[in-house]
Amino acid sequence: MDGFDALEIDAGETRIFVRHAGSGPPLLLLHGFPQTHLMWRDIAPLLARNFTVVCADLRGYGSSGCPPTAPDHAPYSKRAMARDMARVMEALGFRRFSVAGHDRGGRVAYRLALDHPKRVQRLAVLDILPTEAVWAHADARLVLGYWPWSLLAQPAPLPERLLAAAPDAVVDDALGGWGSPAGAFGAEVRSAYIDALRDPAHVHAICEEYRAAATLDREHDQADLGAGRRIGCPVLALWGAGGALDTWYTREGGPLALWRAWSDDVQGHAVDAGHFFPEEAPGPTAEALQRFFLAP
Repeated sequence: MDGFDALEIDAGETRIFVRHAGSGPPLLLLHGFPQTHLMWRDIAPLLARNFTVVCADLRGYGSSGCPPTAPDHAPYSKRAMARDMARVMEALGFRRFSVAGHDRGGRVAYRLALDHPKRVQRLAVLDILPTEAVWAHADARLVLGYWPWSLLAQPAPLPERLLAAAPDAVVDDALGGWGSPAGAFGAEVRSAYIDALRDPAHVHAICEEYRAAATLDREHDQADLGAGRRIGCPVLALWGAGGALDTWYTREGGPLALWRAWSDDVQGHAVDAGHFFPEEAPGPTAEALQRFFLAP
C-alpha cells in the first residue's frame, strides 16, 4: 500500500495497526477473515482521492495485538473490537467518521454504529447480515458452505491446532471458494494472508472471535432487538451476486429486508463477483462506496 503511512495506536486494551492516507472526510475500512487490512490495497488509494482513509487490522488479526481472552470470549466480541476502532479514530483526531466493513469487519462496523451512534456518520456492510439473523436462519448450507462459523467456534484447542497445522490450506480453501475464482488473488497477497495465520497467538485470537460470534455477539444483537435499539445512520449493504446472501434468503425478502429490521435507511445491491468482491472487483466496489459516502 504505497503512499499509506503505517502506525501502531494504543487503543487501551491492545495496540491496533493501521495504514492511513488521503484528505477529506474520515473513512474507516475494516477487513474480514482470513484477510488483514491488505484486502483494501486496490480500493483504499481510489477512496483516498476524496477521503482520509484509515485501514485497520482488527484485534487478533494481522499486525494488531492479541489481548488475553476470557471464558465468555468478551475480549474478542464485536463490542470490544468496535471500542478499539472508536479509540483509534479518536486518537487520529476523528470523533465522527464513516465506516465500511467486509465479512468480520462488517460485524465490527455495525456494532460500532450501534454502540457509538454519535461517532458513525454512514455505514457500509459488505457481504454480511447481522449476526443474530445469520444464526436465526442457519441451516446445512451455512454449516457446509461457511465452515469457519461452526468449526472455529469449537472449544480450544481443536480449531487452533487445525488452523496452525495448515494455514495455506485454510487460505486457499477460503479464497478459492465462497463464489470467488482461485485466480483472483496473487501469490504475494496469498502469502501475506498465510503468514498472518502462522502465529499461535493470532490463531487463538481468531478462534476466540468466532466463539464470541456464536455466543456473546448474538446475545448483544438479541438485547438490541429486544430494546428496540436500531442503527441511526444511513446504511449501504453490498453483496456478491449469485452468492449466499443473494440466494439463501429469498423467502425473507433478501439482504435489504433483513437489514431493514435494524435500520430505517437502507440501500444496496449485488456486485458481480463472489464473497471477496472488494478484491475481485475493486473498481465497482470503490465506486459504490464513494457514491454512498459522498452523498449529502
